[in-house]
Amino acid sequence: MPYLFTSESVSEGHPDKVADQISDALLDNFLAFDPESKVACETLVTTGQVVLAGEVKSNTYIDATQIARNVINKIGYTEGAYQFSGDSCGVISLIHEQSQDINQGVDRATKEEQGAGDQGMMFGYATNETENYMPLALDISHKLLVELAALRRENKEITYLRPDAKSQVTIEYSDDNVPQRIDAIVISTQHDPFNEDDAAMLAQIKKDLVEILIPRVTALLPAYAQDLFNDDITYHINPTGKFVIGGPHGDTGLTGRKIIVDTYGGKGAHGGGAFSGKDPSKVDRSAAYAARHVAKNLVAAGLASEVLVQVSYAIGVVEPTSINVETYGTSTLNLTDGEISKKVAEIFDMRPAAIESRLKLRNPIYSETAAYGHMGRTPRIEKLVFESPYNGKVEREVELFTWEKLDFVEEVKKAFEL
Repeated sequence: MPYLFTSESVSEGHPDKVADQISDALLDNFLAFDPESKVACETLVTTGQVVLAGEVKSNTYIDATQIARNVINKIGYTEGAYQFSGDSCGVISLIHEQSQDINQGVDRATKEEQGAGDQGMMFGYATNETENYMPLALDISHKLLVELAALRRENKEITYLRPDAKSQVTIEYSDDNVPQRIDAIVISTQHDPFNEDDAAMLAQIKKDLVEILIPRVTALLPAYAQDLFNDDITYHINPTGKFVIGGPHGDTGLTGRKIIVDTYGGKGAHGGGAFSGKDPSKVDRSAAYAARHVAKNLVAAGLASEVLVQVSYAIGVVEPTSINVETYGTSTLNLTDGEISKKVAEIFDMRPAAIESRLKLRNPIYSETAAYGHMGRTPRIEKLVFESPYNGKVEREVELFTWEKLDFVEEVKKAFEL
C-alpha cells in the first residue's frame, strides 16, 4: 500500500539556525588562526540578546562579540522592527577554557593516537533517489528555503519577506519505495505587516509562493522530480495566519536543536549529537561526516540503493567500538550486511585523526554547513579571509564539504568486485 513520508527544513533566519551559524562562525575564526583549536561553542539568541558559552583550548584570541554581530547582519536581521539586530543586540560571552580532564583523553604523543572526544554513536545515510544521494523530501524542503532567501535578498518579485521561515514536504511512495507524487507542501514565512486585512494578506502570500517560489524550485530539479509536482498538491502557506513577529524575538534559539534538519530529514537514523560549534575532535561531528562519506560512496559504487552506516566510540579511545552497515535488503552483493561491515572497516580508517586528515576537517569550513543541511551539499574550493584585532588578517584556501566527495567509489568497487 502506498505510504507518505515527510521532511522539514528551516531557514538561515530561524532562531535555532541563527545560533548554529554564530557557533560555527566562532569555530571557524578559532581554526583560521589556530588549526589545532579545541572548541565547543554554544549560542542562545532571544529578543535583543545573544549569549555565547562553551569551552575552548586555543593559542589565539577572537573578537567573539563582533563575529556574532556580523553573522546576524549577514543573515538579514538589520532592522529595529525585527526586535533583533546585529548592530544593536547585546552580546554576552561566557566562553571559558576546556576541561583538562577531557583534553587528556584526546591529545596524545602522536596525532594518529588521538582519542575520540566523547563516547556515542553516529550515523551516515545515502539513497539513490536523488542525484546528491539525499532523501528527496528533505532535498526539496531545503531548496524551497534557499530560493525563498534568494527572493528576499533580491527584493523584487516579493518585497515583504523577513528572514525567519520553515518548510515541509510530504511525498507519496509506492510499495517498492519509489516516489510517486508530492502530496503536501507547508511553508511558513515571516513577513512585513500588510495594510490589507488578514485574509487578503494570506491570499497574497500564498499566491506569491505558489506562483513565484514553486516554479523557481521546480526549475532546479531533474525531470523525474519535476514530474512529482501536480495540481492536487495541498499547500499550507502560513497556516497559523499572520507571521510578522519571528526570529529570535518570536522564539528563543539554541545551538544544536535542528539535528534532523541538519542530516537526513528523518530517514536513516541519528545518534543524537549536534554538529555546530564543535571542532572535529568531537566525533559527534567528524564521525557523522565520515559515516555519510562512507554511505554515499557505497551507494554510488552500486553496492546498494540505500545504506545506513553506524559508527561508535568511547571517549579517549582511538579505535571505534563498532562499525555497522545496513543495506535495507537492497545490497547487490551475495554478502550479509555483517560481512559488508567488516570489509568497509578495512577500506575506511575511522580513527578520529584519520577522519580529520582524510576529510581535511582542521580548516575553517563550518560556517557554510550551519544552514540548509550539512549533507548533500556540493564540494568546492573557496578562498576565505579572516580578520582579527589580535592576529591581523589571514587568507585561507579551503575545500568545503569534503565528505560529499565520491573519491572512494573505485576503491569500493575493487574491494567488493563490483
